[in-house]
Amino acid sequence: MAGKAVIIMGSDRDLDFSREIAKYLKILGVTYEFRVASAHKTPEKVLEVIKEFNAEKAVYITVAGRSNALSAFIDGNTTKPVIACPPYSEKFGGADIISSLRVPSGIGSVVTIEPEGAAIATAKILALQDPQLDANVKAYQEGKKKELDKANESIKKLK
Repeated sequence: MAGKAVIIMGSDRDLDFSREIAKYLKILGVTYEFRVASAHKTPEKVLEVIKEFNAEKAVYITVAGRSNALSAFIDGNTTKPVIACPPYSEKFGGADIISSLRVPSGIGSVVTIEPEGAAIATAKILALQDPQLDANVKAYQEGKKKELDKANESIKKLK
């Protein structure tokens, strides 16, 4: 089994952003599940989610804005990879992302603010043990290169 992404949202308001991540996971061939649990409000539920996937090959993608304790809390309670993908908020001018970057010592979560980036990082981690996912990532990268080549050819024709 290839493993899966577990997308954990701090609240259901993060669902649309999480669906963007899921869109790219589907393209890359990564299965996923959604969960809602807050490190601040329901820490016991977060621990239950971690326990639920303890025996599986899983990568956690955390989606929490404002004060993102979720990513560091999960990372401190699992040996599995954690990718923080906080939704950007114009309201805070990006300052809310700092809580995903400044974490306590001993925490190894990584941060990307783009749903596509979270999906690619997840696929690459799982591809370490799955040749099909590795091929999917390579094909995705090649597709991106072809898009750029096509754009370049179109631009070259402009005067």
